[in-house]
Amino acid sequence: MFNLDKWQEILGTMQRNKLRTFLTAFGVFWGIFMLVLLLGAGKGMENGIWKEFGGGAMNSLFVSAGKTSLPWQGLKPGREIKFTNDDLEAIRRHVDGVELLASRNRLFGEYTIMNGPKNGSYQVFGANAEFFQLNGEKLASGRLLNPLDGMEQRKVMLLGEKVRKVLFGDSSGLGKFVQVKGVFFKVVGTFTNTQNNGRNEERAFVPFSTFQTVFNQYNQVQRIGMSSTKGTPVKQLESQVRELLARRHQFDPADKQALEMDNNEEEVQRFEGLFSGIKLFVSVIGVLTLVAGVVGVSNIMLIIVQERTREIGVRKALGATPWSIISMIVQESVVITSLSGYLGLLAGVALLDAVRYALEKAGGTTSYFDHPEVNLGVALSATALLVVSGAVAGLIPAMKAANVKPIEALRAE
Repeated sequence: MFNLDKWQEILGTMQRNKLRTFLTAFGVFWGIFMLVLLLGAGKGMENGIWKEFGGGAMNSLFVSAGKTSLPWQGLKPGREIKFTNDDLEAIRRHVDGVELLASRNRLFGEYTIMNGPKNGSYQVFGANAEFFQLNGEKLASGRLLNPLDGMEQRKVMLLGEKVRKVLFGDSSGLGKFVQVKGVFFKVVGTFTNTQNNGRNEERAFVPFSTFQTVFNQYNQVQRIGMSSTKGTPVKQLESQVRELLARRHQFDPADKQALEMDNNEEEVQRFEGLFSGIKLFVSVIGVLTLVAGVVGVSNIMLIIVQERTREIGVRKALGATPWSIISMIVQESVVITSLSGYLGLLAGVALLDAVRYALEKAGGTTSYFDHPEVNLGVALSATALLVVSGAVAGLIPAMKAANVKPIEALRAE
């Protein structure tokens, strides 16, 4: 039941000892503030890393050709490996566990894409429909490239949002024609991609078969991408692909320079382990800081009990029960920890919001750090922990106060 007199007494005690109350509260405030700040910073780093991955498949493998560095069956090192369309079909037929299989080529260097008087120099790629599911391009307007575009070798193009803005301004550009190396392509869609701080939006794609024919790269494949079926480790695909391509192109399967392989699944697992370590470290540091503040509260409450020994003796002589003494001390402790902890929580969240706003105003140009935030469940748990900690911090001093004998308390003065 709400007792106004008791609350007035608690507030009066805090007002009479302003400096002591402030220092006690600041310890708890700083503990929860640092806990929220560290957790938010850790989450911001995690969000930034996943943003660099974009929306691409986490279970993907990308393979590029390199040069041999080891001799093999009488063949000298230094041979350049070149993929063909037959390699794609061989992977499709002989590698188990492949869900999506994609191919991608590009024009070396940057080429001018023209829309009448407007133009810009960008990278131009050829890719099949599956590539976008693996690499993380998201549709902004129109449509993505589809299998029929490749089968019919259509002269259509997909533009990154940054390319579209330069060539068409506020217009979507859909249905309009652009020119690359004297060849006209119809714009059928635009895409977004968060990788490389949005640099991937400075690209244009045409169907893979069209690219091979128009830009004289017939039967050439520069990069092969694939994803594994559910339950199939990407490492298993990697070993199968290496063995298959080693047989087809006659190089030592142990030659790491013959093929360049980017295993996204391994990267994801490494980052997940890193994030788990960061979360554990941040949590331990934050909790220890919080514990230090709570211990400070307990020590202050012990001092308060000593200073109020005579008062407590008088209360007991007038009939105050041990529980009333305990509740008085514990409530004062809970008030200090809860109020200061809540303010620390608000300050931490406010600072994270300010950082997030600053990043958004800057256009999200900061690498590997994005949208720092604190999980609502974590914030509520921290608040509940503060209330419990406040009660525990005041319990020992309260028990000591409850055991004070009235006669000895009156002699203390």
